[in-house]
Amino acid sequence: MSDKLTYSYFPGCTLKNKAIELDAYARASAQALGFELQEIQDWQCCGGVYPMSSKEIAAKLPSVRALADARDHNQNLVTLCSACYNVLKQTNEAMINDENTILKANNYLKQDNIEYHGETKVLHFLEVLRDVIGWDNVKAAVKNPLKGKKIGAYYGCLLLRPGNVMQFDDPENPQIIEDFIKAIGATPVIYAQRNECCGAYTMFEDPSIPQKRTKAILSNAEDFGAELLVTSCPLCRYNLIKNKKDSKLDVIYFSELLAEALGVKESVLASLNKKEVVNA
Repeated sequence: MSDKLTYSYFPGCTLKNKAIELDAYARASAQALGFELQEIQDWQCCGGVYPMSSKEIAAKLPSVRALADARDHNQNLVTLCSACYNVLKQTNEAMINDENTILKANNYLKQDNIEYHGETKVLHFLEVLRDVIGWDNVKAAVKNPLKGKKIGAYYGCLLLRPGNVMQFDDPENPQIIEDFIKAIGATPVIYAQRNECCGAYTMFEDPSIPQKRTKAILSNAEDFGAELLVTSCPLCRYNLIKNKKDSKLDVIYFSELLAEALGVKESVLASLNKKEVVNA
C-alpha cells in the first residue's frame, strides 16, 4: 500500500507487561504491512471487564477518553487485547445509544473539555488485516509461509460476544482467524471449542472452572489435529497454558505468527531480549 495508514492505538495494561510480545510483534508487522499504530498518550486502564450496570459510569471514563482522543486525531481506534476490544466496543456503543451513560459520562468529562457521542470506529488489529489491508495483500507480503503447520484458532468469548455489539464475526461460526491462518500459509484446524469460554476470571474464585474448561478446549483441538493454538487474549492464553498439563499444544499470540511469516520476528525477538538484559 502506497500511503501509510495511521491508527490511534490503545495497548492496554497487559501488553505493557505480561503480554509485551503481543504488542511488539503486532507493531513490527503493522510497519511491514504499511500501517502504523500510534499509541494514545496518557491512556488509562479500560478496566478489563465492561461494567454491566448502567449506573457504573466512572469505570467507563478511561475508555471514553481514549475514544475521544482518537476522534480528535481523526483516526480509528485499534487494539489487540480481546478484553480491551470488548470494553472499548461496548463503551462506544453505550455512548451512542444509552442516554444515561451519555449524559453522565459527558457531565464528568466537562472538566476536561471533552464531549463524546460515539464518533470513533473501534477496530481489532485482525479487522484491519481483513477489512483494510485485505487477506490477499497479507498473503503477498508473506516471506516465510508457514506451510505444513496445522493451527487452531482460539477466539474465546470477548471478541465475539455480545454479537450484536461486537460485530467482529459470526459468534457461532467465526472465520477471521482461520482466514488469517490461511493468509500466512498455514492450515486452519476447525474444532468445536474454539469459541467457548476458557473460564476467564473465575480462576480467582474457583480454579477448577478454568481447569475443566481449558482441558475441554485443548483436548478438542488436539483431537481434530491441531499442533498449535493462536489467540489474541492474554487471559485466555494464561488459562490455557497454566492448565494444559498433559497437552502438548503450545498457545501463542497471533501476532507472533504474523511476524514470523512477514520475516520480522527475529528482529523483534532480538529487541525484546535486549530489553530483558537491560532491565535485569
